[in-house]
Amino acid sequence: MTSPAEPRPDGRGHYSYTHYANTQVAEGFDALRFGGEVGRFLLEQQAALLDDATAPAAGRRIVDVGTGTGRAAIGLAQAGAQVVGFDASSEMLGVARQRAAAAGVDVSFAVGDAHALPLPDRDADVTVCLRVLMHAIDWERCLGELCRVARWRVVFDYPSASSAAAIESAVRRRQLRRGRPVEAYRVFSDREIDAVLARHGFRVVTRRKQFVLPIALHKGVGWFRLTHGLERVLAAGGVLRRFGSPVTVVAER
Repeated sequence: MTSPAEPRPDGRGHYSYTHYANTQVAEGFDALRFGGEVGRFLLEQQAALLDDATAPAAGRRIVDVGTGTGRAAIGLAQAGAQVVGFDASSEMLGVARQRAAAAGVDVSFAVGDAHALPLPDRDADVTVCLRVLMHAIDWERCLGELCRVARWRVVFDYPSASSAAAIESAVRRRQLRRGRPVEAYRVFSDREIDAVLARHGFRVVTRRKQFVLPIALHKGVGWFRLTHGLERVLAAGGVLRRFGSPVTVVAER
């Protein structure tokens, strides 16, 4: 996420930078995050959301912020978009370049920080940012950068403060204060997200929620048909609408 010439907002020691500046973490990221049936389902949902949000993607200029191993960027490029992917971790970008080459698509990957994107105003049709705001040092600044660079739409996600993720977030943040090596993260209310978007001239056009139960629980159970069936029951009962997380937002000028 920082260009080598840009200072990081709060020093180089924050876990959102240090954790991913590791070759082993980068090489094992996809298997850890997207392995198994639950992981594949997450990827399918993510791809469908991005397809809807960017359609028609062909010919659009899309900037993927916090691209990681490039999964979203590669999918968008396969749909015909001109894609630039930024990430703070050169190790993650190394994996992304290998994956793009294997997929036979042309994606421009570069080291860059979500807090200070090295791009002019309204440089892209769409900015995409997945699984980043929850870990960012200054999430409002990051969201402002997404809005500044986007001409038309921004697409991003966040864990909801009205979900089970709020409990996990509180536990992890407490563990981090005690010196435990965990990926602590914050949760967000729809209201605070909407307020920042409004300051930058954007309004929400789509807000989609994915799960009621924590993703970690689904993976831990390891029986996707059971957990997926339970999620469908909860969704039918209106629970997903009230307590679902993560939330994927599409906002536009």
